[in-house]
Amino acid sequence: MPLPIVAIVGRPNVGKSTLFNRLVGKRVALVDDRPGVTRDRREGEAQLMGLEFTIMDTAGFEDEDPASLPGRMRQQTQAAVADADLALFLIDAREGLTALDEEIGRWLRSQDTPVIVAANKAEGRGAEAGRLEAYKLGLGDPMAISAEHGEGLVDLFEALRPHVEKEEPSPCPLPPAGEEEEGGPLKLAIVGRPNAGKSTLVNRMLGEERMITGPEAGITRDSISLEWQWRDEEGQLRPVRLVDTAGLRKRAKVEDKLEKLSAMDTRRTIDMSEVVVLLLDATRGLEAQDLRIADSVHEEGRALIIALNKWDVAEGASALFNGIKAALEEGLSQLKGVTLLTVSAKSGKGIDTLIKVAFELRDAWSRRVTTGELNRWFERAIDTNPPPAPGGKRIKLRYITQVKSRPPSFVIFGSRVDQLPDSYHRYLINSMRRDLKLGPVPLRLTMRATKNPYHTANPGGGRPSQPGR
Repeated sequence: MPLPIVAIVGRPNVGKSTLFNRLVGKRVALVDDRPGVTRDRREGEAQLMGLEFTIMDTAGFEDEDPASLPGRMRQQTQAAVADADLALFLIDAREGLTALDEEIGRWLRSQDTPVIVAANKAEGRGAEAGRLEAYKLGLGDPMAISAEHGEGLVDLFEALRPHVEKEEPSPCPLPPAGEEEEGGPLKLAIVGRPNAGKSTLVNRMLGEERMITGPEAGITRDSISLEWQWRDEEGQLRPVRLVDTAGLRKRAKVEDKLEKLSAMDTRRTIDMSEVVVLLLDATRGLEAQDLRIADSVHEEGRALIIALNKWDVAEGASALFNGIKAALEEGLSQLKGVTLLTVSAKSGKGIDTLIKVAFELRDAWSRRVTTGELNRWFERAIDTNPPPAPGGKRIKLRYITQVKSRPPSFVIFGSRVDQLPDSYHRYLINSMRRDLKLGPVPLRLTMRATKNPYHTANPGGGRPSQPGR
């Protein structure tokens, strides 16, 4: 399903490209003090506090002959607004409303595309007057932002959210078996160190010698994607897209260019997967490289299963399992309760359990918690263990919202949240896993100040102090 499109529009030199670069997280669009640098529409994948959407940078809107270059640029901007789900109309708060801004406003009011107005460059004392002038446009409440300094993004998030977040809450906590989100196959990647048995495991799942295997380490170089159907306990065939990957060695040991490319390919595969199986060689136990791979999977926000392969030939199985489990709890404290299973790629034992758990984790990873359930959990968690009061001043957590799933991502709004200790953040995450039945999938929990200080009246005339970051 394509992401919603937000088109940034406005006259030249109001900061459209600067805002575009901030939302995509890198300097993609050229930025200069001279007007007219941007000519063509440019698209990028934007993220703002968990919201994901396509952001479109457009040329400055000018009143010129349609046959001229500025006129053709204007036509591109008009086409961008027609294609967009939302137009973000940018004005310069320092300069105030201009005749061209009013012309653009009249044109936007005649379009079917919803519009929100942002007064950019609002970091100075004189910017509030320019923001208030924007009410003349008749396009709703203008917000104050600074694309260059990253101010006002909470207000921008709240304005974008009704238009961008189109995901419908599920009527039940987990989708029924066989009806996965978006109806697609389970995207399952098998990763691990060289010679852990990844290709042998894939061959066993497929029931054929699809992948080359052997005693040599590093046979697989490319990530190979294979379509497969797994028959569940009820006899239903459920689609799986299996990806076998190249082994990941410690980076310091990787010198060959081809191996470096293979490692990059594997990391890209992790990013494109839903569930990742980290395969360990039970005869070699847990090594530091395994923890590094597991941590990278968690950082990418993918559901993780750790599987001990060659379990049929492992010595001291019970002590080995408990030792690895204890080491994981210590080395992967950020992913409490990570799933640990045993398999044998050679005999096929444990594979059905592995796939069953992968589907269950995908369900939890895709879950959207209902508003009522989320609010009840939030009130319970705060009442059971209230936030601390550093310096005698209480930290107030006001409300929570889920901004996305896959992985489940939440934002808590409150006051003085920058002083919330890490221990309380961990308490909320662990409580969420337990009480909302989210299990050992990556969770994203962001704290945001309830109010932007530049929206607050400042009778003394001085610049308001910025909140802690």
